[in-house]
This record gives sequence, structure tokens and C-alpha cells, in this order.
Amino acid sequence: MPRLVVRSLLLSHFRSHRRTELQFDGRPVAIWGPNGAGKTNVIEAVSLLSPGRGLRRAAPEELARRPEALGWKLRAGVESLHQNHEVETFAEPGAARSVVIDGKPAPQAALGRILRMLWLVPSMDRLWIEGADGRRRFLDRMTLSFEPGHAEAVLTYEKAMRERNRLLKDAVRDDRWYGVLESQMAEAGATIIANRAAAVTRVAAAQDMAGTAFPAADLVLLAPEGEEVPATPEALAEVFAAGRGRDMAAGRTLSGPHRADLGATYAAKGVPAAQASTGEQKALLVSLVLANARALAEDFGAPPILLLDEVAAHLDAGRRAALYGEIGALRAQAFMTGTGAELFDTLGPTAQGFEVREENGLSIMTERTMP
Repeated sequence: MPRLVVRSLLLSHFRSHRRTELQFDGRPVAIWGPNGAGKTNVIEAVSLLSPGRGLRRAAPEELARRPEALGWKLRAGVESLHQNHEVETFAEPGAARSVVIDGKPAPQAALGRILRMLWLVPSMDRLWIEGADGRRRFLDRMTLSFEPGHAEAVLTYEKAMRERNRLLKDAVRDDRWYGVLESQMAEAGATIIANRAAAVTRVAAAQDMAGTAFPAADLVLLAPEGEEVPATPEALAEVFAAGRGRDMAAGRTLSGPHRADLGATYAAKGVPAAQASTGEQKALLVSLVLANARALAEDFGAPPILLLDEVAAHLDAGRRAALYGEIGALRAQAFMTGTGAELFDTLGPTAQGFEVREENGLSIMTERTMP
């Protein structure tokens, strides 16, 4: 069966790791140690083998080890659908992140054609009760997992929108300038809308294959109250043109896919996710990530790599065991962190184990036999 696997990983001057070299054999990876030891830094490094700013959304300069601030580098050997690749990504001080694949410079989007990744981190636990920005990022990561080109559409849209917003703030009234920018926004915006709708449909269908350990969520794409965001470039361009007066008064673009939201309902109870208990909200998130993984396995031909930071939080022993069972059934390489080895005891020899400790400001990792 084809797989996506990180076989080796080198972290050089990355966060708390001066130089850490790791070898993986394709099994799920359990990483444990006290808070602040550098566990999350490892899976953040893995997340940077995909397009974007990684699971913490950090700027390149934030990733360099202090106090040296020499820049940082990651190197990984990866297996993708029976093909082996060497991936490097790095940033010199004050420079943007660079990517090299098999010895040749490459755009970040090329990473998405080699590896697909999904992650779940503690900051997402409040996804359903905080602002729409976080849910849009979750939606776009879900969408990007199916369509690597989605990132380019989002960047094109946001760049054109920033230029349009600058014109609005400066009270510029030249229709030709607006027309060019709105045409770019409309083309990219229609692509964004279509990509998001396709991703939600795929994940919803994959939830039908779920067991009973994790609750299913009914998902819906939402626009701000009172707004209707059309899905064709022509209709979107008309919305942007018609809204110039209102937008100029506000100094920003008030309509478009950048205002979308993702709604979720706990299907079995008919309760909005925001009104579910903390444990239920966590279980819904896990359910969506697993459904996304199942859909990707079918779509891409191999399950994605899963990054699950402090995954045991708010999951009881039964659901932890069910999660590990799902990972095993998917045959996915999952990187999971926790404060103690006992959180992964039901995995046993089906996983690799690593203990992380901090010594004099450095993260030290040691491979351990699983309990």
C-alpha cells in the first residue's frame, strides 16, 4: 500500500533544538516529556514540510534558536507513494523561508505534491467558540490538504484585496484601478469558494465511514448574516463593484470569501458545536481530522501524515484507544505528543517512542521502548 512517511529528520538551530537527528520507521511516533522540553517543536518542524507557516503560524525569524539567531534549517528524507525525496527548508537571518527538493530550489506549493498533512493542536480546542478567523484557517487547511493550489488562490485574493483596501482608505475613485483588482479577486475568490465547498463535501462523506467512538459533525459554509456571496467570477466582480461606496466608508472590503465561516452541529444531538461540552468539542475536532484523513487516503492514494499535539487532552482512556485504533486502521504515520509515556500505553510496540528532556536550554531526545 502506498504511504506518506517521514523517514529521517534533522533539526538545526530550530527553536530549542541545536542539532537533533531522528530516524523513523513508518510506525506512529509518540513523543513525551515535561512541558517546555521541546516536544511541540519537533512536530512543528514536521509541519514545515508542507506549504505555509506551520502549525504555529510562526514567521521565519521566530523559528531560529536563541540566543544564537543564526537562522535555522530542517532536512528530511521522505517517502511519497513509493518515491523517495530529500526535502530541505531553511531561513537565513532576516530572509524568507526557502525550500529545496531533491537538490533543486522549489516553491512551497511543491511540498503539497509530495506530502499531505493534517494537524490538531491545543489552540484549536476553542475553535467553535471563538472568532471566525480560526475556523476559516481550519477550513482552508482542510481544503489545502485536497488541493495544494488552494494556497496560491488565497494568496492571490489577499494580495489584490490589500491593494483594493489601500485604494479605499485613500478614497481613490478611479474605476479602472478597482476593475483590475476586483477582476483578480473575483477569479481567485471563485476558486476559493469552489475548493472549500468540495473539501466540505468530501469530509462530510468520509464521516459516514466513521465508527461510534467519535461523534459526527454536520458542516455548513456560512456567510455573514444578511450577505450572499456568489460563486462565479462574474457575479463576484459585480458584488465588489456594487460595494465600493460602502467599502470606502469602512476603509476595507466588506464582502467576499474572506468573510466566510464554517458552521458545525453535533449531528447525533442536533446541538451547535459551540454549545457542546469541552470534551464533545474536542471529540468533534478529532472526528473531523480523522474524516479528513480518510477522504485524503481515498483521494490522494495514501493517508496523510497526522500531527497531534497534546492529543490526550480532554479525551478519556476509551477515546484515546479508539483514536489510536483509527490511526492504525488508516496506516498513517502520526506524530503525537503528551506529558507522559502512560498516555500512549495502548499503542505498545505498534509505535516508536521518544522521550524529550531539557538540559541547559537544549532539547535532548532519546528513543525509548514503548510501555
